[in-house]
Amino acid sequence: MSGGNFFNNQRKWLVLALLVAAVGVFIFFNQEKQVDYSAEIKPILNKKCITCHGGVKAKAGFSVLFREEALAATESGKPAIIPGDADGSELMRRITHNDPEERMPYKHEPLTKDEINLFRNWINQGAKWGDHWAYLPVKEISVPAVNDSWVKNDIDNFILQKLQEKLMKPSAKADKATLLRRVSLDLIGLYPSEKLVQEYLQSNDSSAYEKLVDSLLVSPQFGERWASMWLDLARYADTKGYEADNGRDIWPYRDWVIRAFNDNMPYDRFIKEQIAGDLLPEPTDEDYIATAFHRNTMTNDEGGTNNEEFRTSAVVDRVNTTWEALMGTTFSCVQCHSHPYDPFRHDEYYKFLAYFNDTRDEDVPGEFPLLRQFPDSMQKELDGLIDWVMKNAGDDDAKRVKHFLRTYQPAQNSTNADSIQKGTIYGNNADLGLMKNGSARLRQVNLQNSNQLVWHYNSNRKGGVVKFRLDKRDGPVIATTNIKASDQSRYDAVSYPVQSGIHDIFIEYENPSITKGLEDFALSFDWISFNREFPGKGQPGYDSQQKRYWRLLTANIPGTPILLQNPDHLHRTTQVFERGNWRTKGKKVGPAVPASLSFAMPVNAPKNRIGLVQWLTDPRHPLVSRTMVNRLWEQLFGTGIVETLEDMGTQGITPTHQELLDYLAYTFMHTDKWDMKKMLKRIVMSATYQQDSKLTEEDKRKDLFNKWYARGPRVRLSAEQIRDQALSISGALSAKMYGPGVMPWQPEGIWLSPYNGARWENSKGEEQYRRSVYTYLKRTALYPSMISFDGAQRVVCSARRIRTNTPLQALVTLNDSAYIDLAGHFARRMLAVHEQQVEQKIAKGYELLLFKPIPPARLPIFVKLYNQALDEYKGRKDSAAAAMFVVANAMMNLDEVVTKN
Repeated sequence: MSGGNFFNNQRKWLVLALLVAAVGVFIFFNQEKQVDYSAEIKPILNKKCITCHGGVKAKAGFSVLFREEALAATESGKPAIIPGDADGSELMRRITHNDPEERMPYKHEPLTKDEINLFRNWINQGAKWGDHWAYLPVKEISVPAVNDSWVKNDIDNFILQKLQEKLMKPSAKADKATLLRRVSLDLIGLYPSEKLVQEYLQSNDSSAYEKLVDSLLVSPQFGERWASMWLDLARYADTKGYEADNGRDIWPYRDWVIRAFNDNMPYDRFIKEQIAGDLLPEPTDEDYIATAFHRNTMTNDEGGTNNEEFRTSAVVDRVNTTWEALMGTTFSCVQCHSHPYDPFRHDEYYKFLAYFNDTRDEDVPGEFPLLRQFPDSMQKELDGLIDWVMKNAGDDDAKRVKHFLRTYQPAQNSTNADSIQKGTIYGNNADLGLMKNGSARLRQVNLQNSNQLVWHYNSNRKGGVVKFRLDKRDGPVIATTNIKASDQSRYDAVSYPVQSGIHDIFIEYENPSITKGLEDFALSFDWISFNREFPGKGQPGYDSQQKRYWRLLTANIPGTPILLQNPDHLHRTTQVFERGNWRTKGKKVGPAVPASLSFAMPVNAPKNRIGLVQWLTDPRHPLVSRTMVNRLWEQLFGTGIVETLEDMGTQGITPTHQELLDYLAYTFMHTDKWDMKKMLKRIVMSATYQQDSKLTEEDKRKDLFNKWYARGPRVRLSAEQIRDQALSISGALSAKMYGPGVMPWQPEGIWLSPYNGARWENSKGEEQYRRSVYTYLKRTALYPSMISFDGAQRVVCSARRIRTNTPLQALVTLNDSAYIDLAGHFARRMLAVHEQQVEQKIAKGYELLLFKPIPPARLPIFVKLYNQALDEYKGRKDSAAAAMFVVANAMMNLDEVVTKN
């Protein structure tokens, strides 16, 4: 081969190789990028399309909520979207049309060219749907590999990676005093003991901060601080709500929450006991009290209301609260229609509601069922009685007697009576009232092995007789009793032959002594229990034990509303409410969870609240762990990784650090085994949390709201923290825990209770200085200083408090008599300092407030204020104390005192 031919052939091969490479590069760069439905298409649909073509409306028969709806035939008979054929899809024709009468969105700005191209590519790629990130399972996340000495734990890797992407740098570590105050307020909601303060500030040990955190986590004040957060979700209050807003003895639930946090109850169990504690095997009193979580719903004591309407309202509230508190999802709109933005269908709301629709409570003023709260002396009597029954009648009878004495169940409320003649339901919908020759029916009464009824009635007419008949108004009489006249309501027991089966019972009242013209409601009762006689007849001590049983049964003691499941014969059928109207019933449905959450009920899960809890706490559940770690993060940093704690759905704010959120959620379930204290420690031990909170000009320009965490948290304290901090630094704080709500000072006229004349009685002694979590909360008249600082009204579940900044807040802390009183205590604390000079006393007061020496430039300001006040009060016997009070009041209102830096 000649040299020329050789080089010519080489050139040909080179050109061919370059051509192939060029084609490859062209193909590579012209491959269409797959359109992400959730990230790119869904936001456009939610913003510009779904109000007309979604769960609420489907104009022209076209809905984009679910894929099968979007691809179905519209009113024209043809689908608007043809997968793989954008040019043949009516949707593309409409969004590109020039005629404003034809173009979509109708009467709104047209889509941009980029948005139109996204739709075109998406349809040509098959119009694939996708799940929103929050509805996908929580998976293990790899920790970003970043190499930096700033990093203290895995959280920091995620934060630093994002900061580097934003060309930002983290801040230096905050000083010890700032960290001490920050982490104390975050973990226990007030200042730690002086011993703990000095141990930390004076220690040079590198593990001093961790030791401080560990001490705070085991403090009994930890439970009080975190209970305040949870009680917003549980809509806890000391009253029933609505117009009458009468009192409710539900404080044992608040105490249960405090103990649960202090005991570090795993979060899955924490949920389980509150949702289904009554259904656990051999439930304890604590299990029952936990279920008051869903008895915090409002009940309506106003006369003339419909009990079933408000019972239904309470059940609806339980559904909405379960979703918002535990799953960070706005589910309430599905009551009336399919969710307009998220993949939940209308009937799925009622399938979920069926889990809660079979509880015994019925919106009656007595709030049955209750767990009666026996004082210690009576509890000993009860324990002795049950021991006697167990020994002389057996375990089954002992359990039955104890359950009846504690709950008054099984029983039926008289408000369920029908076929009423010469009678009515009255007394704020609480009682069945009967006139002479009046009668009524109680349906579906379980009489199996029953031989005694116990009831609670009222009658002031002598000569009355009541007959109880089986199945018919003229049916056989199984029991007759003479009514004892009294001005007070009373309990009575009526024995009869042993019965069997389930029957209707007709109650018939006669009274020959009532003459014509004097007829009125001569007998009324609120509940009746068809039960069994006290067991153990013939055994030694029977008579004295029976008297003890009756004494305990009739004792007038408070009770905590709890959940109890209906027996099978009282099962309620659940139906879909058409357009959310409880009177317009649609198809029947059974208990089930939404199909869109990517996993089904666990195998063999019962179709009750126990099964529901198994689903909620299953590691496959996409929302429960994410919601809780997001809430813990928000409590520490002021804003959640997902800012909208109440809505992780497609209308919620996009997470700033989705991978971090999923990492924490996965760790919470699998590594920490739902351990809340371990998760909190992980967060507060991070370098991210320990940063200084100073705002630089660069941070202000790049991240004004600290979404990327280049600095530590700086937020105003919560309503409870502001008051509790004032109690703490004043030295007046009472360490007493638990018990009924207390009433710290408030002026006359805040409470107006025309229904019952209830008054706010200012507490005395240490009771007025107890922590805010114990303050009595009346829904229609909240404690004024708490509501001024955005405290929750607790009418419905409050997933987050929106912070406001108003002049009224400064007026409260400067002028509210409760804060004036605490400023006086603080002034006396400063005056008691051993140092003789006023400057030294003021400086010590500043250290008590912020754990650090007062800046040299600030001390003269307070000394000057003291001297001016002293001159103002010259001639008064207590002028020095009055002047120091002015200083104390000013210091307690410093910006750095009401703010967590």
